[in-house]
Amino acid sequence: MDDREYSERLLRLQTARWKTLLHVQAPYAWNLRRLRPGFMLEVGCGIGRNLVQIGETGVGVDTNPYSIAVCRERGLTAFTPEEFGASEYAVSGRFDSILLSHVAEHMTRQQLVALLRDYVLFLRKKGRVILIAPQEVGYRSDATHVEFMDFGKLEQVLAELGFERERSYSFPFPRWAGKLFVYNEFVVVGAL
Repeated sequence: MDDREYSERLLRLQTARWKTLLHVQAPYAWNLRRLRPGFMLEVGCGIGRNLVQIGETGVGVDTNPYSIAVCRERGLTAFTPEEFGASEYAVSGRFDSILLSHVAEHMTRQQLVALLRDYVLFLRKKGRVILIAPQEVGYRSDATHVEFMDFGKLEQVLAELGFERERSYSFPFPRWAGKLFVYNEFVVVGAL
């Protein structure tokens, strides 16, 4: 699947009429806001689902230029990695948090560590990293997923980068639901 097809797939999935009418993103938006991300850098922002939820307090980065175009059409601030590096936002200590939501499972653990190393310098002192990944059924739902990232692996990644685990929890349902419900997530927060 090429970049354009992937972006179009995300748009179809996230903007389905029934999902909009039922506002199925409401619990996930609430969960993100309750983490109080402050001024947030979302790495792997896709078409901006999370950026929409936090408004002007976020900047997105994604390797997919078609997804970045969708973000910009939505009025969001988003860049390809190269554009971000040349932007006024690429300043050491600029962000309160970094979010990777449904990104970690698209790479190996080692690739995830390398990716985060590229961005943690933009975190302020005492900044936080928020990692969100699908549980079992959600992981199996997408052929582009590479490595299953559970609490243990996500916590190891944060530890390797010098972060202390602040909290880990299953959302929106208890951990057992991840084997049954496609949208159950691992949420791991680390602080410097």
